[in-house]
Amino acid sequence: MRTQVCIIGGGPSGLLLSQLLHRRGIDTVVLERKTKAYVLGRIRAGILETGMMALMREAGVSDRLDKESYVHDGTVISFEDEQFGINFKALIGKTVAVYGQTEVTRDLYEAREAMDGKIVFNVEGVQIHGADSDAPFVTYSADGTEQRIDCDFVAGCDGFHGVSRQAMPLTVRREYEKIYPFGWLGILSETPPVHEELIYASSRRGFALCSMRNENLSRYYIQCSLSESPSDWTDAAFWEELRRRIPTEAAENLITGPSIEKSIAPLRSFVTEPMRWGRLFLCGDAAHIVPPTGAKGLNTAASDIHYLYHGMVQHYLDGDSEGLDRYSEKALARVWKAERFSWWMTSLLHRFPDQSEFDLKMQRAEIDFLRSNHAAQVAMAENYVGLPY
Repeated sequence: MRTQVCIIGGGPSGLLLSQLLHRRGIDTVVLERKTKAYVLGRIRAGILETGMMALMREAGVSDRLDKESYVHDGTVISFEDEQFGINFKALIGKTVAVYGQTEVTRDLYEAREAMDGKIVFNVEGVQIHGADSDAPFVTYSADGTEQRIDCDFVAGCDGFHGVSRQAMPLTVRREYEKIYPFGWLGILSETPPVHEELIYASSRRGFALCSMRNENLSRYYIQCSLSESPSDWTDAAFWEELRRRIPTEAAENLITGPSIEKSIAPLRSFVTEPMRWGRLFLCGDAAHIVPPTGAKGLNTAASDIHYLYHGMVQHYLDGDSEGLDRYSEKALARVWKAERFSWWMTSLLHRFPDQSEFDLKMQRAEIDFLRSNHAAQVAMAENYVGLPY
C-alpha cells in the first residue's frame, strides 16, 4: 500500500489531521490499535479553545459543535468561601466551548467515513522504518497478516505510550518531565451542573473543580493522593468532600447522584524535543503532556495539527518545505507556553505536601493579585482561550 502521509493513531489529533489533509487533496492512511468503539468509549476533557474550534470548522466537522456546544464566557476562581469571576469575553472578546472530546472524535469519524477515508483498526506490531531517509515506510499486522505502507511522511499521533516517539533514537531526543505529588479523583454524574461556568476551587483541604458536559451531565474532581484508588471512595464520601472544598453557595446548590464513571488521573508535565526526526513528526501526547488544570491537553494537540497541516499543504501544493522544516520549532514554542500556563494554574490552586506557611501565604497573595489586577486577568484569559497559532 502507498499513501502520502501515514498517520499512526486514530484519536482526535490523527483524525483531524487526516480530515484536513483530505480536504486539500492529500492522501492519508490512519492506523489505530484499538476498535472504533473503544476509542469512542474513552472519557476525556472537553473544553475547546478558539483555535481548536476554528480547525474543526476548516475541517468541515463543526455542525454539531456549533449547535450543541456550551459557550463559556469565563470561569470562576474560589479560595475557601471567597469567589470571583474571570470574564474572558469582557476582557479580550473571546470565549471557550464545552464539547466533549468523545463528541469531537465521533464527528471526525463520521466525516472520514463519509469521505471513504482509510482507517485501519486493530493493528498490532506497528513499526516505523527509514524515518531518517527519503523513503520511510510503516509495517504492522492486521487480522494476522503482515502489511506495509510506503509513504512520504509519518505523523505520530499515537499518544504517550505509542511507538512513534520511541522510534526516535535517544541520541536525538531529549525529554523533560515533572511529576506532581497528587492526582485528580473525578466522577461523572447525570446531574445538572452546580454553576453555569466552571469553578476552580482552592481550599485548605485541597483543590476541586466543578465542570460539566451538558445541562444534565456533570464532571467533578477533587485533589487526592496518588496512593488512593477510586474504590476507596464511595459516592457519598466524594460528594461530602467536594462540598467542603467549594464555596458555601455552590455547596448548598449542589445536586448529587450516583456516579456513572469514577477514576483517578495522575498529574504530570512532559515534553520531548525535537518533535521531528527526518520524515517523522510527533503530535499531541506522543510529544507532550500537560496537567489537566486549564484544559490544554487536546488543545495543544490541535495546535500541533495546525502547524503540521499547514506545513504539509505548503510542501505538496506550493513545493515549499519551510513549514515542515520549522514544524518542531513552532509547535514547541507554543507547547512550552501551554505547559507554563498549566503549571501556573496547578501551582496556584493545589496543596503540595511540602508547602511551608510562607508558601501558603504566597499562594493566597497570588490569588488575591489575580482577583484585583486587570492585567493579570487579561493574561489568564488570553492563555485560557488559547494563544494564537
